[in-house]
Amino acid sequence: MLESVLARLRATRRRLRRLERREFDAFVRWIERTGNLIHLSVLLFVPLLIAAVTWLANATAAVSFLLFPPLASGTYTLFADPEGRYSTPTKFVGGMTAGALCGWLSIALVDAAGVDGAAGVSAAGAALGIFLTGAVTWALDLEEPTAFSTALLVLVTGNAQVVYVLGIVVSSSFVAAVFVVWRGRFYERRAQYLYRTTDGDDRVLVPLDGWDEDGDAGTVARFAAELASAHDAGKIVLLDAVDDAADIAEDEPGPAARRLESFAADLSSEYGIPCEVVVAAGDRTSSLALRTAREHNCDLIVTPYAEREGGGLSPFIVGLFDSEIDVIAFRSAGNRQRWQHALVPVRGAGDTARAMVDFAKRITGSWTPTSVCTCIDRESERRSAETTVADLVDAFDGRFETHVVTEPVESYLERVSPQYDVIFVGSSTDRSAASRFVSPPTFERLSDLETDVAIVHRGRHQ
Repeated sequence: MLESVLARLRATRRRLRRLERREFDAFVRWIERTGNLIHLSVLLFVPLLIAAVTWLANATAAVSFLLFPPLASGTYTLFADPEGRYSTPTKFVGGMTAGALCGWLSIALVDAAGVDGAAGVSAAGAALGIFLTGAVTWALDLEEPTAFSTALLVLVTGNAQVVYVLGIVVSSSFVAAVFVVWRGRFYERRAQYLYRTTDGDDRVLVPLDGWDEDGDAGTVARFAAELASAHDAGKIVLLDAVDDAADIAEDEPGPAARRLESFAADLSSEYGIPCEVVVAAGDRTSSLALRTAREHNCDLIVTPYAEREGGGLSPFIVGLFDSEIDVIAFRSAGNRQRWQHALVPVRGAGDTARAMVDFAKRITGSWTPTSVCTCIDRESERRSAETTVADLVDAFDGRFETHVVTEPVESYLERVSPQYDVIFVGSSTDRSAASRFVSPPTFERLSDLETDVAIVHRGRHQ
């Protein structure tokens, strides 16, 4: 009885842990999207920074509460659009300070001229302050909406104009310093902290269907070695399934095992990474490949592309795609050994797109630009598409070239494919069955490309 209760408790605890991992993974994938990360940063940093300035205002008379409206809106602008035209410390601090100084100067000029002696806020001072702010910020390239707010608010500070201007300088400099640290240490390095492929997917399993060093199997193994060698912890594991038990005997391996071990030694020497060999008896199945990957702590599987009779992915690849491990199905158009020019067509900036960009960067290295493109149906979509692609590549270091093309993706890729050594496309396994039925996966429409194609699947975390 007690053992049964304990078993149920252990099973419940395992289910709760799986649920917790799924929820955490869902949150990580949500925050990996640049827009979500920015919104979360705004929700966290803007209130905290305003609270810090409020505490400073309560602690000293040097900070006026009248600086809060422009400071809050300016802080939001910084964190909501970190790469925007207004999101630089110079524009932020300089614009707000220039506005306050122009407002202060306008009061002095109006008082000296005796133009407006009516009670209340000077209309002439307000007009002159806005005029001077527009002229100065235009001349100094400090145009910023908050500059006009500080120019007007200084008019209602009474005899505390100097204190108000100093408060603007101090508070805006504090906010700008926090923003610079956040953008430089986290936002611009978000790929390093958030995207799993940048520090993972470096232990690669290559399941082979028969061994031929000069055929597709050798090309796929070299492609996997290129990916793994981009990380210091990279290694590859070559898996082959054979019918002859002599090929897996430990004391005297058969011819297939000897050829594979010889090739593994060559790969290890050429790419500078460990290369292991696993030869198993029996049929080549997805369950065998997944079990081997887990036993050898592999987090990426690179396998030759294969189709079933009548079209569609082979049962082997379908089985791999239905696992928690990332997979690349590689379709070779020749016997390349190096891939210097890579193209990544994307629909958005999701985790599959980021993984494809990361893999492409590993293959091309640091000197050759990685090409990223997106295809649109009409010109009205161009601006949004350009922003999406910019958000995607901005998270990575390295050289990029981007294209936004008004053309169906299959015709565009067919036209430009001879210019590239490999094209990375998504597996579309993150889409619903109905979506894939209405719009088949891109790779199914790319059978005639004159280049290698790498079909990328992100693992489904259990």
